[in-house]
Amino acid sequence: MEKTKELLKLTVDESRIVSQLNVPPHRPNLESSFYEEFSIKGIRVDRVEPGLITCTFKVPARLIDRNGYLSSGAIATLVDEIGAALMFAVGSPMDVSVDMSISYLSNAKAEDELEITSKFLGQKGGYYGTLVLLKNKATGEIVAEGRHSLFKKHASKL
Repeated sequence: MEKTKELLKLTVDESRIVSQLNVPPHRPNLESSFYEEFSIKGIRVDRVEPGLITCTFKVPARLIDRNGYLSSGAIATLVDEIGAALMFAVGSPMDVSVDMSISYLSNAKAEDELEITSKFLGQKGGYYGTLVLLKNKATGEIVAEGRHSLFKKHASKL
């Protein structure tokens, strides 16, 4: 543990540089965060209709794991972001992810083109369900299938 602490310790100069960073707060639904920009930059929305979104995503090298495949964390992020995008409504409260279940079925490599489809499954009160499917466009092979549950607080009637 001590060795790890020593490795992570900043020098006086590094500490000064970090303290001078100006990172403005993220405004949800108004601008993308660094995390969103890093994880889904390059995604192309092909089709939007009520209860359905279809996107194309060319796997970038920045999301590849040490084995050369699209990382499981990147897949989870795509399920989260595209599943939530299906429920997004301008001016409405932000959705909160309640649960995600993802089946990782095959691998995708850098430069593979994926088709990502998000479908609305249903709603009960403020609880919504979506299904997100990631498929390799060239081979037709399913990379992952995710079920994403979200909660949206209803606006007050007062």
